[in-house]
Amino acid sequence: MTRIVVVGSINMDLVTQAPRFVGPGETILGERFLTVPGGKGANQAVAAARLGAEVALVGAIGDDGFGQQLHGGLAVENINLDHLVRLNDSASGTASITVADGENQIIVVPAANDCVTPAHVEHAQSLIARADAVLVQMEIPLETVEATVRLGHRLGVPVILNPAPARALPAEWLKLARYVTPNQHELAILLGADPAEDFRNLMRLAPAPVVLTRGAEGAWYREQGEPAHQAGFNVDVVDSTGAGDTFNAALAVFLHEGLATAVRKACAAAALSVGKLGAQAGMPTLSEVEDLLAR
Repeated sequence: MTRIVVVGSINMDLVTQAPRFVGPGETILGERFLTVPGGKGANQAVAAARLGAEVALVGAIGDDGFGQQLHGGLAVENINLDHLVRLNDSASGTASITVADGENQIIVVPAANDCVTPAHVEHAQSLIARADAVLVQMEIPLETVEATVRLGHRLGVPVILNPAPARALPAEWLKLARYVTPNQHELAILLGADPAEDFRNLMRLAPAPVVLTRGAEGAWYREQGEPAHQAGFNVDVVDSTGAGDTFNAALAVFLHEGLATAVRKACAAAALSVGKLGAQAGMPTLSEVEDLLAR
């Protein structure tokens, strides 16, 4: 069984489904509201677990109602929570999400996620040393992201860095990641480049191998030479929240099969994930991904 360690955020998503996005100072009537577990770290952990991996999560939640619900939901997915810290002096992270026409707008309040430190990562060193891959995103402090990338590199464990939400990062440690998985906008910010630049040129400039997500178009990937393309899968979109997290999780789970195969399976998993409302609700199982690929 593939072993994955996820270092990242855990949020409660407050989701509003609306006929359209609102403008400044405007009030409209929504269609539906629900609270669902989220956060990029938790999402990627759940997605990897459903795809058959043995998953451990390094992160933090508050000692509040949301924290209890989040812990319970992760436990149901059989995720190792030995390195999930519960903080008495912080609320759990939240994300306010508006969904309209299959797209989303998101405001994240990190709260407990801002308390995930490099020390937490070092404390999980023995776990990371046994992993087949490590996933890390950027809804936790940047110093903790760096510590994760450096530790994985030192231990010889491939680290997949999902640079979202995007910030410019030092090339000196960015190149230690095995793969970086941005969309085009995130890649431009990551490199301090013009977002209008052709994404293939940006991929060539990156100091680490890039797997670039392009929504319905699929993904492009490059280790060396020219970028290669994996087409997307034609599906009906209900909510795209969590599609990128599903993609990253699948990439990590299937990486041992080779990059091209992993990207193809990641595109299939991401396509399946957009069929239901909520980040984790539509995350597919291994058999569902295999069925889609067989069709």
